[in-house]
Amino acid sequence: MKATQFEFRFRIAFAVLFFVLGFWAPWTRYGAASAPDTTTWLALSTLLPRLGWLSLNQATLLVTWLAILLAFAGAAVRLWGTSYLGTSIVHSTAMQAGPVMASGPYRFVRNPLYLGTFLFALSVSILMPPSGAAFFLVAIAVFYFRLILGEEAYLSARLGAPYDAYRHLVPRLLPALRSRVAASGAHPHWGQSLVAEFLPWAFALCLAVLAWRYQPQLLIRCLIVCFGLSLVARALLPRQPAAE
Repeated sequence: MKATQFEFRFRIAFAVLFFVLGFWAPWTRYGAASAPDTTTWLALSTLLPRLGWLSLNQATLLVTWLAILLAFAGAAVRLWGTSYLGTSIVHSTAMQAGPVMASGPYRFVRNPLYLGTFLFALSVSILMPPSGAAFFLVAIAVFYFRLILGEEAYLSARLGAPYDAYRHLVPRLLPALRSRVAASGAHPHWGQSLVAEFLPWAFALCLAVLAWRYQPQLLIRCLIVCFGLSLVARALLPRQPAAE
């Protein structure tokens, strides 16, 4: 079930494809099963009042605030992880096997970058049609889990006992409340990492400022602009040889 080297190399392209399919949801647009356009944002905001749990206004505020908090949580976790792992490794097209990383968030969870990405994906999914959001979240979860299995197998083969001991003590995706491993001594590099994590931070800020207009199309355009600018920012990062 683990991902191949090909999938890892083109993981960004696969993620973009899942985003596009989630927003487009072609199965709702064509054929006899076509459905009117709506968003998960609206669907959740109206579902809670129908169940009698909250008023429409309360439900809308709840969904909006949750999306904003998830966006910032995802951005923060990714920034924290990238600052310790290094932008060259995070953006590498090949799996890397340096010393076991047990500093920063890696003392509490083995895969903070994937955790942060999924939190960010949950936030973005409210702008998708409900069935598109369901497809997107399942596809992203399965794909990233396969990537995790592939990376863990690679690291176990390359690093051996030290990584296996670390893997035994640190949870894969649900962070531990207290670390069980000693810090490895790595130090964070915040400046380059903030540039590398431009997309989640920029979109989180857009969501916090513009969500109150309740215009999904405006936020979708913001997401596209943020993605384009993130590619520019990534191109400006210095190229560093990654450790094998």
